[in-house]
Amino acid sequence: MTATRQHAEELVEEFSDHLELDVEEVDEQLSELVDEYTLPVEEAVRSLRSNYIEDAGLESEDALSSNDEVLVNEPDEDGQWVDIRVTVTDLWTPNSDSIAQVGLVGDESGENKFVSFETSDLPELEEGESYLLENVVTDEYDGNVSIKLNRTTEITHLEESVEVGDDTEEFDGVLIDIQSASGLIKRCSHDDCTRVIDSGRCSEHGTVDDPIFDLRIKAVFDNGLETTEAIFNEEMTEQLTGISLEEATAIAEEKMDTGAVMDEIFELVHGRNLHIEGPRYNEYLLVDEYGPSHEVDTTAVADKVRSI
Repeated sequence: MTATRQHAEELVEEFSDHLELDVEEVDEQLSELVDEYTLPVEEAVRSLRSNYIEDAGLESEDALSSNDEVLVNEPDEDGQWVDIRVTVTDLWTPNSDSIAQVGLVGDESGENKFVSFETSDLPELEEGESYLLENVVTDEYDGNVSIKLNRTTEITHLEESVEVGDDTEEFDGVLIDIQSASGLIKRCSHDDCTRVIDSGRCSEHGTVDDPIFDLRIKAVFDNGLETTEAIFNEEMTEQLTGISLEEATAIAEEKMDTGAVMDEIFELVHGRNLHIEGPRYNEYLLVDEYGPSHEVDTTAVADKVRSI
């Protein structure tokens, strides 16, 4: 299924109570905007949605008022329009000028990542405060589902605090491998997108001429009995390795190869016995604390790795 076809089906479903739309016709309109007018897919969807709202004689919030209110970790696919009641548990430094805010929001089901973009022109959320967020949309990338605020999102501050379930996980293990797309990576610079680009292309927006650099480690830990995958963001990566984003960029420029950064990081962290903590985001533990571990039999881990 093409990206435009999927969005076409979502638009038809979204306006099914107000307009008689045909999936094929909507798909053709989206394809024309994307292929002939070179609009990003999400911008093309927004354009058609605005037209349909006007055709139906509705205000934008009326057209999308039938969202289900769900727990923050309930959505499991891309493009779900939902309402959530959450507390902002963590705010991170955006890695792009197009991002207004990025961090974690949570409720009794745990925490999930959210992002708000400058083009949406929304009020800023405050860490520790609770909100009703109406008309947010899910974004799925590489199996991970997160929350995106958009220009139609309604933000209501709540007097009563939303309790956040403690979904912090701990793991003690030896760092046995680093996955691809680690080290110095490039992200899409289009508005409303933070996807990692591969071979100069974003899976949503195609060729990206001015990518945004970021630093991370996608690590695999083993304790001799089980393994877990973990992500160290830019801040945690710098703490663990001593390499900053600026230094990583300089290494890549000197070697004329971004892979050189991953190689250097691997030499610094491979085999380290660590205790890591953080929330679980799909298959990855997002590390927000770490330290030395003395709980793991490193010999047993080495024997296991050699036997694979």
